[in-house]
Amino acid sequence: MPPLRLLPLLLLLAAAAAALDTPTPTPWPEQFHAVVFTNLTGSGGRLQLIDLYYDWPRGRNLNLIRGQLSGDPTYDVEWTNGTSYFFNATSCRTKLFPVGLLPPDWLAAGAVYLGRETVAGFDCHLWTKVDFVWYYEDVVTHRPVRWNFFNGMQQHVMSFEVGGVLEDSKWQAPARCFSDQHTVIADPGAATVTDDRVEGEDGKLDVMNAFFRFVGAPAAAAAAAASV
Repeated sequence: MPPLRLLPLLLLLAAAAAALDTPTPTPWPEQFHAVVFTNLTGSGGRLQLIDLYYDWPRGRNLNLIRGQLSGDPTYDVEWTNGTSYFFNATSCRTKLFPVGLLPPDWLAAGAVYLGRETVAGFDCHLWTKVDFVWYYEDVVTHRPVRWNFFNGMQQHVMSFEVGGVLEDSKWQAPARCFSDQHTVIADPGAATVTDDRVEGEDGKLDVMNAFFRFVGAPAAAAAAAASV
């Protein structure tokens, strides 16, 4: 047994070694295209298939949302200045958020490593952030595999294309978005994944918006929303 005076030093060295062994989340590519299957049934909603285009250099993010057995997709175009446009073939809504898009390294600060877990056959590292989202990353490829939310919603990454971009014309909101549209100024603490039920279960308001806006907000806002 080492002398008592050496125990603090040994404990410090052990803690440092453990920290070195703890993996860190891989930052997102600055541009990517992912196909995400969203299961909202655990929170009273439906199923969605989302084409997600993340474009950090141009300050924008787009979710093309298709509900189950629904022919009219919904576009959720989000800009880094906090403006989001939700539109389909007949309607449009604008929402203003004080929090911009998540940066590629959004998990770098505040994420807690929970160890490794096998998910759908993938060996994953698992992190949680502000008890709002649980993030699964493939150990070998470092690609995201799944996101779980505090209310039971699950999002499964079906494909992940690094560098995938969408042509500029697809980002333009239609003219109806700029006249007589309903604009909401959102509190980041209120932008939770239950927002889809505010707009109805037809998926008019994309729940992915909660992920890109809310997880980047301060932990205090997350705790406030989780307690509602």
